[in-house]
Amino acid sequence: MKFSLIICTYMRPKPLIQLLQSVQEQTVYPNEILIIDSSTNEETEIILKENRFEDLNYFLVSSQHRGLTKQRNYGIERVEEEMEIVCFLDDDTVLENDYFEQLLQTYQIYPEALGVGGYIINESECEFVGEDYSPKIDEYYYDGWKRKDGSRFVLRKKLGLDSNCPPGFSSLFSHGRSVGFLPPSGKIYEVEMLMGGVSSFRKKIFESTRFSTYFEGYGLYEDADFTLRVAKEGKLYLNTAAQLNHFHDASGRPNPYQYGKMVVRNGWYVWRTKNSRPLLNAKLKWHSITILLAIIRFSNTFTVSNKKEAFIEAVGRTVGWWSLLLNKPNVLK
Repeated sequence: MKFSLIICTYMRPKPLIQLLQSVQEQTVYPNEILIIDSSTNEETEIILKENRFEDLNYFLVSSQHRGLTKQRNYGIERVEEEMEIVCFLDDDTVLENDYFEQLLQTYQIYPEALGVGGYIINESECEFVGEDYSPKIDEYYYDGWKRKDGSRFVLRKKLGLDSNCPPGFSSLFSHGRSVGFLPPSGKIYEVEMLMGGVSSFRKKIFESTRFSTYFEGYGLYEDADFTLRVAKEGKLYLNTAAQLNHFHDASGRPNPYQYGKMVVRNGWYVWRTKNSRPLLNAKLKWHSITILLAIIRFSNTFTVSNKKEAFIEAVGRTVGWWSLLLNKPNVLK
């Protein structure tokens, strides 16, 4: 299967080179690599000239196309016609050498798949315990594997606000568990949400679906919105054998206030993408969880080392929640 790799980047030249070096070691190499760079300096362009990679095309975009969703759409428009699959990777990831091979095999196993995601192995905290295990209140158990649950999930369990869906699915009140809660079992799981920075899709879906430019700049939750819309058209899968590492480079991220505000407003947008007309019970649960998470972030001011950042993010979450009363986002149908 011919496939294209799109990497959107912003002010991360060294992590980008590390990623491309891991792409170079793949058992299956992309037919084309598109680097969509929105940096405000020339460091990325310079380092790519110093380090040559086969079939790589570099695009430095203007401010008009700056921002994750805009850059992805820009790249999609420049994919060669004969490509069958379009892959996306965050610029701060590093691949295991059979990542693309495992990803493409998933489309062979499940010909109906519209999209397939990879598995971030260095963020997995799971331990295999078998089928007969009874998890404790502070543990999450799925498919024979357990992991420690964060304090926010433990509190939500006690308050009856935990998600009733498996990882990678969104409940009617949203606030579900991401695909990151799936275990490193080597299995392929059906999902309805993928992480955009470790995803792939059949090229044909882009004839009718694009990334929403509502998610400006950093684009928090843009992947959940996009894949929820794709899942309405067909099947999505995550292959836990298609493994990579994500190192979360801090450069290029929004400040804590903007991040907190985005968590709430973008979270509301994604919720309404899944459930455009929620019933009262779903509304009460979404708002209850949103307020609870803001309170927990405020409490982190007294428990974490970076107290100022926790407080500023909590303020952003609070402002974001109140802003919904006056100015709700217009959700793309």
